Amino acid sequence: MDPANQLSITPAQNGTHVVMSGETHLDFTANPNGHQAPAPDNLGFNQIELHRIDKHQAEVREMKDGVLVATVREKLSKDGTELTSTTSAVGHTPKLTVWTRTGGTKDPKDPFAGNWTQDLSKTRMRQGLPLKIEADGSGGVRFLGAYSYTARFDGKPYDLKNSRNDTVSLQLVDPHTVDTISKRDNQVTQKDRWQVSMDGQQMTLVSTSTLETGQHITEKLVFKKQ
Repeated sequence: MDPANQLSITPAQNGTHVVMSGETHLDFTANPNGHQAPAPDNLGFNQIELHRIDKHQAEVREMKDGVLVATVREKLSKDGTELTSTTSAVGHTPKLTVWTRTGGTKDPKDPFAGNWTQDLSKTRMRQGLPLKIEADGSGGVRFLGAYSYTARFDGKPYDLKNSRNDTVSLQLVDPHTVDTISKRDNQVTQKDRWQVSMDGQQMTLVSTSTLETGQHITEKLVFKKQ
């Protein structure tokens, strides 16, 4: 596919959260014990089962109203950099998809989580309040700073608090990069890219805002982990 789909797999409080974005969209949280879990708003299935086979393999069963529609066999390479998915469905030829891990490390911990302060030696503009980013336990994050929100990496709008904007949506580009879009009155007013360094100690924000005059202003801020 061009552009390729993007797959995000993150630990959640009640299992494993899976989000696929691009031409194909999926969003569900599967139980780790193989029990059936609801998967609403997904094309073709509304229930999911995740069965762990071993350290590098898992089987996902997609169901529609209790009827099995597809089985996906997931196999991770020994070095952890490649995931092969084989999807089998009745009446269809098995489909093979290969995913390549991009950016970041294989550590499941969220590199964005932590307390961040602005590194004034690397940026001229002052952001002001320190930032606090933490996992929310369901595959998303809680962001606390000059404004705050709780959101998942699914591209859907979430409410902003203490902000001139109304909503924010998050999209995981790779394990160390997140794109956000803020809107006011359903109009895009700000686009941000947050990127954490490979050692997890520096976070760079490139923010582009749209003024009421239509003028675009781009700012760059650098933060360091406390």
